[in-house]
Amino acid sequence: MHGSTTIPATDSRSAKPTRLLVGIRSLYRWTAHKLRERRNLNSMLELSDEQLKDIGLSRYQTESDVHVYCRD
Repeated sequence: MHGSTTIPATDSRSAKPTRLLVGIRSLYRWTAHKLRERRNLNSMLELSDEQLKDIGLSRYQTESDVHVYCRD
């Protein structure tokens, strides 16, 4: 046999999340947040004027919120 190789049980570098991993997690959370926000706005736009009135909103308010969202 040619020399044996030893594999360390743990790698101290992998114990701490790297900047890339932290960045990917952050991007994932931001994207998930924006998708939830968009789904909520789409659901609100599907409501009738009467349903919006029941929750204290007008069609104008919901449409203006969508425009604010789109600029982000």
